[in-house]
Amino acid sequence: MDTLDNPAVILYRSLLRPRCEERALVLTAVGIASVVRFDGLEYALHVQAPDALAAQYQLQLYEAESRSEKPLARFYTPPSRSFPHAWIGCLLYVVVLVAIGYAVTHGVGPLNAFERGELDSGAVQGGQWWRAWTALTLHLDAAHLAANLGAGVWFGYLAGRQIGSGTAWLLIVSAAACANLLEAFLGPAAHRSVGASTAVFAALGLLAAHSWRTRYNLPQRAVMRWAPLVGGLVLLGWFGTAGAGTDIVAHALGFAVGGALGVIAAGSHVRQVLQRWPQWLPGVGALLSIVLAWGCALGG
Repeated sequence: MDTLDNPAVILYRSLLRPRCEERALVLTAVGIASVVRFDGLEYALHVQAPDALAAQYQLQLYEAESRSEKPLARFYTPPSRSFPHAWIGCLLYVVVLVAIGYAVTHGVGPLNAFERGELDSGAVQGGQWWRAWTALTLHLDAAHLAANLGAGVWFGYLAGRQIGSGTAWLLIVSAAACANLLEAFLGPAAHRSVGASTAVFAALGLLAAHSWRTRYNLPQRAVMRWAPLVGGLVLLGWFGTAGAGTDIVAHALGFAVGGALGVIAAGSHVRQVLQRWPQWLPGVGALLSIVLAWGCALGG
């Protein structure tokens, strides 16, 4: 079936659709309605809330009969929430980068705005912390901007669906800025860089670590348990080191800091707090951090 009349509960998750469909057939055989849906990351078996306990029991029996796995008392987990409107954060990401790119290239504002906003490690070490944020919004050319728009929208959308659009983008921007600060303070004073690619890899790290941590205790094989992190590292190695002049250190730091925030955000208590926030609140926080940074850059 394609719809459920009552509020849906996620009873089982897997990266493989056949695993969910196999269990859906078990439930169908005993008259329990279910549906398999894909949320952009993995497949999930949904049942109606009133049927959750009965469905859990039937799946326990099925697993006990078919193969020996981990105790299935852990099979039933609290309903996972898939956040709507993830596209809003992506739209604002595009608007901010395009608007700032247009302003800088067409001379709207100070003519030296690019130099004021780039990540200049020597200037950051001298106290100009805001460059860690402003540099994320600057690009060398249209191709550089387009690449970061495409990748950022994709990973940002998936993170927004899983964590909440506002929360995800606040964590992405914060992780990327922290990665820039680390690179500026730990690297040579002559280092300069710009671009949202650090934010792109922060989003990838956030998504991979959050996915890994939230599904870590599900009954599954080790290869499936570690798949989100391994997949994230593969993408980091594939895209984060390609091309001449690629800032590999910034990409790796963005992924690492984003991953650390993803693990923290996936904690049960933190997740409960974050889910109570209206998503516009952290979203405004992410925008204000960029506005404040540019205010410092242009007013200095």
